[in-house]
Amino acid sequence: MNNSNDISTEAAVPAGKSVEKIAYENNKLHKRLCRQVGQAIGDFNMIEDGDKVMVCLSGGKDSYALLDILLTLRERAPIHFDIVAVNLDQKQPNFPADILPAYLSKLGVEFHIENQDTYSIVKRVIEEGKTTCSLCSRLRRGILYRVADELGATKIALGHHRDDILETFFLNMFFGAKIKAMPAKLQSDDGRHIVIRPMAYVKEEDTQRYAEVKKFPIIPCDLCGSQENLQRKQIKGLMREWEKKFPGRVESIFSALSTVVPSHLMDRELFSFRDLHIDGQPKPDGDIAFDEEPCAIPTDMATISIATLKTSLQ
Repeated sequence: MNNSNDISTEAAVPAGKSVEKIAYENNKLHKRLCRQVGQAIGDFNMIEDGDKVMVCLSGGKDSYALLDILLTLRERAPIHFDIVAVNLDQKQPNFPADILPAYLSKLGVEFHIENQDTYSIVKRVIEEGKTTCSLCSRLRRGILYRVADELGATKIALGHHRDDILETFFLNMFFGAKIKAMPAKLQSDDGRHIVIRPMAYVKEEDTQRYAEVKKFPIIPCDLCGSQENLQRKQIKGLMREWEKKFPGRVESIFSALSTVVPSHLMDRELFSFRDLHIDGQPKPDGDIAFDEEPCAIPTDMATISIATLKTSLQ
């Protein structure tokens, strides 16, 4: 197998940086991705001994990075698992069908190309100018589940990263009235498949940089990639603005997804508020009358103007 972990430094060297410095940074990036993917796999028990992991390869930067890192981790893992890369050729116009087979053959990894004309279905059913992602996703998911059965795959690995998870969280909250994101591991509705997202802890900026370093042969999507007014793009822009103005805010929100306090929300199915009565027993998550604020706020509130408060809480 030709799976070299060497990080290329052939790209133009930025001013003020030596080749050695670039190589050091690229190697550091590779180690960080391996560590974060490995941690996510361990935290959620994503891959077990004897698994056959079907890596869904779209031709985008994220799925390329996922396959590359999983191949690296497989060499180091104390358990045995197989990898098969699967691409769904949706018959989009001008899709370069030769790129992925050539890349995967050179890599020496087992792969399968599934040919299904979902593009024509989506274009026929969805009105021009409307969002195609929902239907495209449903069609693609159904096909990939079937292929997983045919290949004997025990896990289906998707290339969604931390930013994808957060964007989905905000989309569901703002437009779907739900507190819901992309789970790192889930079971399909028919109970027959386990879907994993090993890059759940990885930042998108790191996959972008890694794709540039590794020179992955990126294939653009002519369906969703051409729709500039998607709500997801609006959320992505909002998150970038937050991170620019308030470094660390996005990371804090992501951490909050794994630190949920059901008793302090309002889902009556998640927490039995009706059965809550005085029993005289201490409660770890019980109200302490005046909860401590997570950030420092001046005690002399009388001296703080409304405008200042709004600015500080943005």
